[in-house]
Amino acid sequence: MPKTTDSVTTADGTCPVGLFTPDGPGPWPGVVMYCDAGGVRDTFDQMAAKLAGFGYAVLLPDVYYRSGDWAPFDMATVFGDERERRRLFGMIGSLTPDKIAADATAFFDYLVARPEVSGERFGVCGYCMGGRASLIVAGRVPERVAAAASFHGGGLVTDAADSPHLLADRMSATVYVGGAKDDASFTREDAEQLDKALTAAGVEHTIEWYPAAHGFAVPDNAPYDPAAAERHWQAMTEVFASALPR
Repeated sequence: MPKTTDSVTTADGTCPVGLFTPDGPGPWPGVVMYCDAGGVRDTFDQMAAKLAGFGYAVLLPDVYYRSGDWAPFDMATVFGDERERRRLFGMIGSLTPDKIAADATAFFDYLVARPEVSGERFGVCGYCMGGRASLIVAGRVPERVAAAASFHGGGLVTDAADSPHLLADRMSATVYVGGAKDDASFTREDAEQLDKALTAAGVEHTIEWYPAAHGFAVPDNAPYDPAAAERHWQAMTEVFASALPR
């Protein structure tokens, strides 16, 4: 799939992005893909290109742009290397809901201005911390989000005042959540709370469980599960096809 390398000006600086589009003239519905904790890397370029192949203009932002020219993480070793683990969690912690929402507004403005992109409401999808970001954006920038998909997302339900599930009454998007088995970052109890919040708010949503571990959809994660990953592509594209205007 064609890729345009570009940058988006945000309130805090300049965010490098890749825009992946199908072959052909377009325009296509726009989607922002949020990476997992490991950041943007070759695996996510491949995933964004794959999603573009289903008929979407996919924006893949470097969400860690505030960290400057950061060194890529090796997902095979990062959690076993204490120094790298600290660096990883420090960068995760730097992405506050306020920053995520502000960046999303800039990303959506960029998509609106691109000739390859149709419409003014978009899809968002994400993995791990990106799954949390997707729900934050759906709740904090509701007028711009038509569909939000989270896969093995963590921290969707917490005791904090800024927990994503507390944004349910602001959401207007169709929401899909794909949970991993035995995932301490999104438990069955968390799913029940999220379901209750979304139901009470009248949000069209689906919460499903995948028989695979946290990280199942991302090819360079050790728990990657090809069958679960294929199922996630089908689920996500079905949600986007039903909710995004063409």
